[in-house]
Amino acid sequence: MALNATIFKTELTISDMDRGHYATHALVLARHPSETDERMMVRLLGFALNADDALAFGKGLSSEDEPALWRKDLTGAIELWIDVGLPDEKTVRRACGRAAQVILYAYGRGAERWWEDMRSALARPDNLTVIDLPFAATQALAALARRNMALQCTIQDGTVWLTDGDNTVEIAPAVLSAARKP
Repeated sequence: MALNATIFKTELTISDMDRGHYATHALVLARHPSETDERMMVRLLGFALNADDALAFGKGLSSEDEPALWRKDLTGAIELWIDVGLPDEKTVRRACGRAAQVILYAYGRGAERWWEDMRSALARPDNLTVIDLPFAATQALAALARRNMALQCTIQDGTVWLTDGDNTVEIAPAVLSAARKP
């Protein structure tokens, strides 16, 4: 018998002073049975950092052909592909070939080693941005996960604060590699 996804409902209020985006988003996240709270919350963080009305969650773990998040234009062309974790080179190259812009949020204990191994291979695509999320911060994000969440996200000078009212997590994403074309 296959396990079903667990549904998480989130009201995410974003004050992004870096991009001038101020909005409240009612989100429904489906956590795949094999997905951790940490990965799900990194997907939510990816949404907060790139939020707009056209950004949507993909099938993620349940489909190799879809990212964690993406934004398509009216013709169905993929403008932005956002993935999380430590994917292999083939997966990243495929994403770079399908989307105008790709952002990868790398996280986890092995992220530093993964980047050492992948740095030269991932330097080739000019539409790829790789961002490292500190391990302690993503672990703290996982602790915020609840089936029903009301979260406030403030982004200023590249630093993110995510709070549920009782607990606040500060995240300082580090850009490991920036895209060369918009």
